[in-house]
Amino acid sequence: MSPRSKPEPVQVIKQRRDGALRALANAVPYIRFLGIRFDREGDQITAHLPFQPMLIGNPMLPALHGGVTAAFLEVTALISLTYASLLPEIAAGRFDLKDAAPVLPKTINFGVDYLRSGQDKPAFARASVNRIGRRYASVQVEAWQEDATRPFALGSGRFLMAGAAA
Repeated sequence: MSPRSKPEPVQVIKQRRDGALRALANAVPYIRFLGIRFDREGDQITAHLPFQPMLIGNPMLPALHGGVTAAFLEVTALISLTYASLLPEIAAGRFDLKDAAPVLPKTINFGVDYLRSGQDKPAFARASVNRIGRRYASVQVEAWQEDATRPFALGSGRFLMAGAAA
């Protein structure tokens, strides 16, 4: 009989997961350019887009640019999907971005429903990974500003998983 290994402290696992999420987000220059941050609570990831004047598309309202909104939703979906697919590796302590940056899934299609104008305030988004298969994944995203029950945009996308034949 082999002796059982002692379980890792919860704090070590949390630090490993937070570090992996930071590393994933930092690996994408556009995420850094927009200033998007990702916070993790359990396995749920929330993206935060701080307001910057350069994000305004319509200065008369003022309203967030539609392309910024779409990009915010899509990168939230990509990071959430990549994190979810790497979670077993992260939990086992086998995930290390020092070796090589992970290959992100490729977007097959991504649709955005603009429900109302995004205001000149910080925005938040949360993705729901509906399915992760060997080849394809399906993700939905909601973005809101002050009230999580009142989204200003919804996104839905399908992605080709890294390593799947094109």
